[in-house]
Amino acid sequence: MELIPINWLAVGIAFVVVFIAGALWFGPKTFFPVWWRTLGKDPDDMGNSGANMAVIFGVTAVAASVQVIGIALAIGVATLAFGPVGPLGGLLIGLTLGVVFTAAGSLSHRLFGQQGFRVWLIEVGSDVLNYTLAGLIIGLFG
Repeated sequence: MELIPINWLAVGIAFVVVFIAGALWFGPKTFFPVWWRTLGKDPDDMGNSGANMAVIFGVTAVAASVQVIGIALAIGVATLAFGPVGPLGGLLIGLTLGVVFTAAGSLSHRLFGQQGFRVWLIEVGSDVLNYTLAGLIIGLFG
């Protein structure tokens, strides 16, 4: 018995879309150079940082899957309460979750970490976009 309906195909597709959108958002021709400089780092030094990129991408993939499943659960609860939400409802649920939990929740971290609004806007812009896209896709599959 399934307590909250989840369309796992939609979750998988949303995960892939979110991962691609994140890669594009933080790509070398988009926000990465500005974001990296705002953090006080040289974008040209990324390859020499000593970071284990396999671990970073792996952990990022796990986090993205948890986020997408959470959005699917929220949409599933809304579906149980109100009936199918559709793509617009999914989009609005994703947008709301992105703004309420990601944007509002991370602002104080950036400010107390003295990273400022610019870092916050770049990071939260990606998160809110990804939550919104995931909600749209999951809502589309109903």
